[in-house]
Amino acid sequence: MSANAVPLIGVSACRQQVGKNSSHTVGDKYVEAAGFAGLPLILPARDGGSDTQALLARLHGIVFTGSPSNIEPHHYNGAPSAAGTRHDLARDRLTLPLLQAAIAAGVPVFCICRGYQELNVALGGSLHQRVQELPGHLDHREPEDAPLEVQYGARHLVGIEPGGLFERLGLAAQFEVNSLHSQGIDRLAPGLRVEARAPDGLIEAVSMPAAPGFVLGVQWHPEWRFTENPVSLRLFQAFREACIAYATREGARQEAF
Repeated sequence: MSANAVPLIGVSACRQQVGKNSSHTVGDKYVEAAGFAGLPLILPARDGGSDTQALLARLHGIVFTGSPSNIEPHHYNGAPSAAGTRHDLARDRLTLPLLQAAIAAGVPVFCICRGYQELNVALGGSLHQRVQELPGHLDHREPEDAPLEVQYGARHLVGIEPGGLFERLGLAAQFEVNSLHSQGIDRLAPGLRVEARAPDGLIEAVSMPAAPGFVLGVQWHPEWRFTENPVSLRLFQAFREACIAYATREGARQEAF
């Protein structure tokens, strides 16, 4: 990468019906947050998947976004979904193999909400489908009819696990996060490390210490007005630093050939 170039950051899209049209959609908040790390590039959720290696040859980081849909439970040998659960088969076919390939290649990944759950499933973990029905657990869903400012407002504390990425980033031992989900990690995938938990014990953030590149997943939504929240800003700064470092290494490697 030349000195004047910026990293190219993939942003995973969803397949949704918008009016009469089948559309590839990404919330603006994800695009803006990815733009903090580099030049955002929306990755369409195409039926039949995508050429992951061709994508990875061009990308210097990927944000795996949240979504109103959930992963098809057959991907983690889960029970059939409850009636009315939204799914996105095209997105599953894009993101699950892309996550595996990106991590193996050392491409930095930042996984948010559904993207966080995709990270765990792609690496062999499983999910709780309805956390609010688990004994002793909080209801992690947002108030459905509330304004966005309330839905994305702080809902509960998380406590970080000592000795991990969050501690190295200088985050406080506890901080507040928003909460807009009904699913969550059940069995943690091999290789992932718990970075933070909610008061009910639910895993809220993970990293992957043995991965060749930056891997971070969070259950909450740090992209929401991220410049106004010191924790969110620090997470996106760490992702940006990893993307710049990866792009610089890749540029030097390509120049060597």
